[in-house]
Amino acid sequence: MQSNSIPFCKDYLKKHASYPVTILLDELGLMSHSKFPSPDVLNELTSRYHKQWTGPVFKGQSQFSEDEQRYYETIISEDGVVPTREQSWHDLFNALIWLQFPKTKSLLNELHISDIEAYGVNPRTARRNRITHFDECGVVLAIEEPRPSGVESLEVFLQQLATHEWEQVFLANRGRWHAEVTPYVFGHANLEMMLNPFIGLTGKWLAVSVPQGFSELDKWQQRAVLDDAMSARISALDVFQITPLLKPLPLLGVPLWHSPQDAKFYQNKDYFRPLRQGAKPTKQLPLWV
Repeated sequence: MQSNSIPFCKDYLKKHASYPVTILLDELGLMSHSKFPSPDVLNELTSRYHKQWTGPVFKGQSQFSEDEQRYYETIISEDGVVPTREQSWHDLFNALIWLQFPKTKSLLNELHISDIEAYGVNPRTARRNRITHFDECGVVLAIEEPRPSGVESLEVFLQQLATHEWEQVFLANRGRWHAEVTPYVFGHANLEMMLNPFIGLTGKWLAVSVPQGFSELDKWQQRAVLDDAMSARISALDVFQITPLLKPLPLLGVPLWHSPQDAKFYQNKDYFRPLRQGAKPTKQLPLWV
């Protein structure tokens, strides 16, 4: 189902959408809205959840002049404005990622502009394609920094994830999720697809180390800490210049994000695919050097 045919309706969302969608909309107080959230509503959220919002303003696409010819990323960079299509799930979720992680989203914009200034808008550089892939489909795994005795087991867990040992990751290590490993959907296209989830839905993960005590913070404190850590992590990984970096994550396999999740579910090799022979290892591991 195309997202433009999905209503902004609490009953529909509760019945069909994945947990990351409903919990986010509910937390932001949007689930109870009878109308699709407007750019004005999104701007109000920035004031509600940030003492001093330094990110961009969301402006309805219909409010732009027909003569506006600048590229999307250029408008964000030059005007501090995000063109936002009204009644668009895709653009709504993009705004909600900005709301949660403004520093990282600003960094991605800066990287786009850097390549545009160096190479032009078209054709897109390989790095800009990688940036966009993360922006649309990224899943950030906030890994709480363990005590020295726990580093090895977490590194093994991440290696198992990178090598597609799905039953080890999702069943044998199920207790790590939402405790030592807190997943965040960063890609707004992923959230859009999770309105009506399907077998095959896959994101691309990036592991980010966060300080001890992260799991004890409230949600907005966690997001602020993760935003700092994520932007630093991207910079440390040479701002998407190196490859391969991101690895696939079957989103419906993440604990709590789908039901049922029994052993039979994880045996579906068409979804939980084995590692392709000859696949190069990700350069984001080990997480702790």
